[in-house]
Amino acid sequence: MVQTRNSRGRVRNIRRPFYGWWLSLLAALIMVIGTVPLFQGMPAWFVVLEQTFGWSRSQLALAFSLTRVEGSITGPAAGFLIDKLGARRMVLIGMVVLGVGFILLGQVNHLWQFYLAFLVMSLGAGLGTWMPMMTVLNSWFYRRRSTAMAVAMEGFSLGGVVLIPALAWAIDPDGLNRPGWRLTAMGLGVLVIVLAVPLSRLVRNRPEDYGETPDGLPVRSVPAAPAAGEGAREAEDSDFTWQQAIRTKNFWLITWGHACSSTVIVTIMVHLGPMLTDRGLELQTVGWVVSVITAVAAVSTLAGGYIGDRLPIRVALFIFCALQSAAVGVLLVLHSVEGALLFAVLMGTGFGGRNPMTTSIRGVYFGRKAFASITGVSMVPMNVLLLAAPLFAGYMFDVHRSYVVPFTVVGVVSLLGSALFLMLGPPPGEPERRRGQSQRS
Repeated sequence: MVQTRNSRGRVRNIRRPFYGWWLSLLAALIMVIGTVPLFQGMPAWFVVLEQTFGWSRSQLALAFSLTRVEGSITGPAAGFLIDKLGARRMVLIGMVVLGVGFILLGQVNHLWQFYLAFLVMSLGAGLGTWMPMMTVLNSWFYRRRSTAMAVAMEGFSLGGVVLIPALAWAIDPDGLNRPGWRLTAMGLGVLVIVLAVPLSRLVRNRPEDYGETPDGLPVRSVPAAPAAGEGAREAEDSDFTWQQAIRTKNFWLITWGHACSSTVIVTIMVHLGPMLTDRGLELQTVGWVVSVITAVAAVSTLAGGYIGDRLPIRVALFIFCALQSAAVGVLLVLHSVEGALLFAVLMGTGFGGRNPMTTSIRGVYFGRKAFASITGVSMVPMNVLLLAAPLFAGYMFDVHRSYVVPFTVVGVVSLLGSALFLMLGPPPGEPERRRGQSQRS
């Protein structure tokens, strides 16, 4: 709140925009820089590396699987560090590590060097992008948590629409007058390192440190606003430590539900490029298919955030996760460009809609106190599944020269996982939260 004087000398109070929304936009930018070129760019990177070095699909998929082993070890550590040191420091550290990883990727000549570079990049992304920024938003929002996280994840979606075709163009070995994959990787690394300091300085860990409360109500106004006060107290009363959370059924339902829904998108993104090029599609077309996924996901992400704040989040998650399984079925049955585009629309809708909710649901059920630690611990079993699925798909292709069996398996696993969300009970304070939202509208 700031004071100004009008032309008659009267003092007027002008409320500043709630900084939590600026943090959502900052998180979106960090997603663009820190996750899009690595994770959404995998189909393009893998095709180029396969053509350059002749590595097999299973060898390439092993790189991603190794990052899941790393994530199982470093995920809980990253969560504890974020809760201990704060998200601002971790964004700085993680982005520098990520930049170093991209520079290493540009120097790769042997398979073990590729594995090392990919591990370093994954470590940096895990420490400094998604988890610390989601922790920040979980602290700055209560009633609009899913919406805030959806805005942040727009960076992942919209960034892919623009960057992935550009990345595919830049690293395409068959194109003339292109930078090439080595120069592109090193350029990305330098860019990430240069931006690490200014972006991390904009991060603010907790609203209370700046005289605000979640969702933007000034501290001094809380006693005068019963609804907001009740919301704040509900949030505090429902806070769990990670030790308390892992002893609940809800923790494991959320963990495995998230793992199963992530398995399908991760496996698809690792193998989509090689699969579509096997069908005769050009690499540039693959880039456009990925762009359609991310463009549709951009719209669906905002819809998922809005729905997750207003309807039972467990029901909404089931619907969006089931759409992912339907997308896999389309990909297996239709082999045309049109089929690939229909797959992209369905996958983008399901992935985008469920994405903010699979993150915010931990805040809904377990509160703000140990969000990063709880998320980090839940990544251990999730990463076990994410390790196995892409490697399994690569192995099955190398043996049978087909993706039908592995993609069918991950589609079914995703569908079964979506049902786990329906088994959740109502979160603490759900009736009060819905009533508060009705009063706002």
